[in-house]
Amino acid sequence: MAAKRADMKLGLFMMPLHDPQRNYTKVLQEDREAILLAEKLGFSEAWVGEHYSAATEPIPDPLQFMATLISATRTIKFGTSVINLPQHHPAQVAGNCAMFDHLSEGRFIMGVGPGGLGSDFELFKVTDKNRSEMMVEAIEIIHRIWSSDPPYRIPGKYWDITIDNSYQPRLGIGPMLKPYQKPFPPLAVSAMSPGSLTARLAGERGWGLVSANFMPVGHAKSHWDQYCAGAKASNRRADRTNWRLARSILVTETDKEAADYLANEKSSVGWYYAYLRDNLGTYKLLKIFKPDESIPDDAVTIPQCIDWMVIHGSPKRVLDQLVALVDEVGFFGTLLLTHKDWDKPDLHKRSMTLLAEQVMPRLRQHLGALQAAE
Repeated sequence: MAAKRADMKLGLFMMPLHDPQRNYTKVLQEDREAILLAEKLGFSEAWVGEHYSAATEPIPDPLQFMATLISATRTIKFGTSVINLPQHHPAQVAGNCAMFDHLSEGRFIMGVGPGGLGSDFELFKVTDKNRSEMMVEAIEIIHRIWSSDPPYRIPGKYWDITIDNSYQPRLGIGPMLKPYQKPFPPLAVSAMSPGSLTARLAGERGWGLVSANFMPVGHAKSHWDQYCAGAKASNRRADRTNWRLARSILVTETDKEAADYLANEKSSVGWYYAYLRDNLGTYKLLKIFKPDESIPDDAVTIPQCIDWMVIHGSPKRVLDQLVALVDEVGFFGTLLLTHKDWDKPDLHKRSMTLLAEQVMPRLRQHLGALQAAE
């Protein structure tokens, strides 16, 4: 059965990325407040990243952070974006994720990846290792743990899982936790580079796919093409409801209000892209920002980044841009709003409200009408 376009969901994506000069306690409070507001506005998901050694991306354990929100919410699902599997022992990930899945009563999406922060690679001694291969092995080990009982004998190239001589069934010693969701929590990976091989792998394995926000939308189309190629190679059906697309979106009462705010390169949106531009440039990865690789690096300015990657303006203008986005890449299951520092809290909260209450209902109506006409 074809996906119903009118069912497109709205979620919140947090790297999170913050000005390191800000008070850390207040940053955590703000991030919690954003997710609570998202729940109130009917967002279906909230995704939180993992970084151990970055003052700019200061949540080392998204599960611990999100656990503080379980009892304060009722419906929103929590996604890790992502658990960087090469940096963790698979048995530890299996236990922690299974417990979170029970605490949230199944409101858990297991986002995983090979890692993306150089200082974390050095910290965990995985810089020169095949992190993609490690990620796949970790997933396979975790799923084997969840689908079996002790004694455990799960050998691997990078990890060896054994509970044998110490297994004492009479005392309940040896079994590892199984998750609330059967057989496993849904799994998703993220992609950002054009023609991402991770997207192809996701299609081959039937995982969910999250296309990053800090890239032109054309890259997202290439992600879905790769996903479909991977699915076809494995005789799977590529389901567009499993595709999430993250975007930077600012909705204001008027087009001028958004333009005036974004004209200030020191705004949180300007700071966000300045930071990422510097970061990607350091690793010679500015191609991720470019709609066309022939564009010279010095043309990747902050105003240009905003033009390429930020949807902004009045509800009507934002709706028009989202319709154009879907026209370009096709239907996707969830639109993920990328969270920014609340340098102007009222503006950012109002943006979330306008997106949820004025833009998304009209977008769903438009998509439903298109599908009905097909």
